[in-house]
Amino acid sequence: MEMLTLEKFEEASEVVKKVTTETKLVYSEYFSKQTGNRVFLKPENMQYTGAYKVRGAYYKISTLSPEAREKGLITASAGNHAQGVAYAAQIFGAKATIVMPTVTPLMKVNRTRSYGAEVELYGDVYDESCEHAYALAEENGYTMIHPFNDLDVATGQGTIAMEIIKELPTVDYILVPIGGGGLCTGVSVLAKMLNPKIKIIGVEPEGAACMKASLEAGHIVTLPSAKTIADGTAVKTPGDMLFPYIQENVDDIITIKDEELIVAFLDLMENHKMVAENSGLLTIAALRHMGVQNKKVVSIISGGNMDVITMSSVVQHGLFARSRIFTVSVLLPDKPGQLVNVASLIAKKNANVIRLDHNQFFSINRNDLVELRITLEAEGPEHKQELVEMLEKEGYRPKVVQPKGTYLS
Repeated sequence: MEMLTLEKFEEASEVVKKVTTETKLVYSEYFSKQTGNRVFLKPENMQYTGAYKVRGAYYKISTLSPEAREKGLITASAGNHAQGVAYAAQIFGAKATIVMPTVTPLMKVNRTRSYGAEVELYGDVYDESCEHAYALAEENGYTMIHPFNDLDVATGQGTIAMEIIKELPTVDYILVPIGGGGLCTGVSVLAKMLNPKIKIIGVEPEGAACMKASLEAGHIVTLPSAKTIADGTAVKTPGDMLFPYIQENVDDIITIKDEELIVAFLDLMENHKMVAENSGLLTIAALRHMGVQNKKVVSIISGGNMDVITMSSVVQHGLFARSRIFTVSVLLPDKPGQLVNVASLIAKKNANVIRLDHNQFFSINRNDLVELRITLEAEGPEHKQELVEMLEKEGYRPKVVQPKGTYLS
C-alpha cells in the first residue's frame, strides 16, 4: 500500500495556501450548550469555490508534469470537486472537462463553467458520471483528477487537519463528512500522525452510507442506490485506495437521516449566519449523536454551495419540523364574524397568521359548517400545542394538517 507521509502533508499544506482562504475555527456557543461539549466549526464553506475540494484538486494538479496538464484534465463530480478542479486548472492554464450528473443543481453547473471548464452532463448519479469520465480520459489522453479515490487528492484534503491541530492542539474529536472517503482519509491519517489520541468520526447520510457498509463487511461494498438530499456525499462505492486508511484511522461512523439535515440548516443559519449545503451539514447534525461530554469537538463544514431553490425548500421544511410554522384546520359556522373571532383568539396567544384558506364547499349544506385552514407562525412545539388546545376549548375542532412533501411523520 502506497504510504501517505507527513512530508507530503507538509508540502501540500504550503501548496494549497496559494488557493485557499484561511478558515479559522469558529467557537459555537449554541452547539456547545446543546451538546455539553466545546464545539468548534471549521468553515470550509467559506472557501472561494465554496468548499474544501479546491485543496485536493490544486495539490493533485500541482504534482502533474507540464505535459500532462497541457493534454487536459478531466473529472466527474456532483459540484464541489468540479469547481475545485475547474478553478485550479484555470490557475495552471490547463483545459478541464467536467462530467456532472444530470441532476446537478444549475448553480453548480454554471459556477463550474464560470471558471472556464467544459461541462458535460451525463448519468443520474455520480458513479455513472465517473465511468463516462474515465472513458473520455482514455479516448482523449486526459489526466483523471478523481474526486476522492486518489492519494494525492486525499493528501490535499488532509491539510484541513494540519490547520485544525495548529489552532486547537488539544482537540479531542474531529467530525468529518464522508462521500467517497477522500477528505476523511486525509484528515484521519494526518490527525493520527500528529496526535494518535484524537478521535476521528466519519459522518455519512443514512441513504448513502457506503463506507459504513464497507467497514461492517470488511471489504468494499457497492450500494444499490444512493438516495439522499446530501448530493455531495451521494456515493454508492467508496474509494478502494482509501479504504485501508479509513479502516485503520477512523474510530466510528455516524449516519444521519435527511430530516436531521433540514433542522441543522436552520440551527447553523440562525445561530452563526452561515449557509452550508446538505453534505456540509452532516457534521452539524452528528453533534447530537456523539454520546460524549466535556470534549473539544471540531465539525468540518465541508461546503456551502446550495442553490436558492433548494435553500428555500430546506428553510420551509425546517420551520415545519421545528413547529415554527404549522397549518391547522378549524370548522366554523357559516355566518358573519366567525373569522374575526378566530383571528382575535390567535392574536391573544401572540401567534402570527401567515395564510388563510376559507373553504365554503366543505359541507353540502352551506348553512352548516365551513372549513378554515390557518397557517401560523409559532414559537415552537409548546406554543403550537397551546394554540391547538385553545381552539379546541373554543369549540372549533382543530386538526393539524400535515403539509404535503415534508419529511415529518
